[in-house]
Amino acid sequence: MGKHSRDKGKRGERELAAVLTAAGFPARRGRQYCGDPSAPDVVADLPFFVEVKRTERLSVYEAIEQAEADSAGRPVLVAHRRNGKPWLAILPLQDFLRLLQ
Repeated sequence: MGKHSRDKGKRGERELAAVLTAAGFPARRGRQYCGDPSAPDVVADLPFFVEVKRTERLSVYEAIEQAEADSAGRPVLVAHRRNGKPWLAILPLQDFLRLLQ
């Protein structure tokens, strides 16, 4: 992965952390504090392991699988945003249904 892609990813993590914080869920970037590759991209008081994807093309299943592999069994949420588009929250249906109950 090139520097431009890494920088875009870092900006996306900061941006999502700011959005969550503004919504009342204090958040910060995760990996830069602990250096653990299995740490979430964004740490927040949410019941999810948060994976951030700031890219124009997203393979949804690959993103979910990556998050699940890193999550140590926690429910996962993939936050995705393309240029000029709003953030999307992507999660497995069973986790969504659990939230609704």
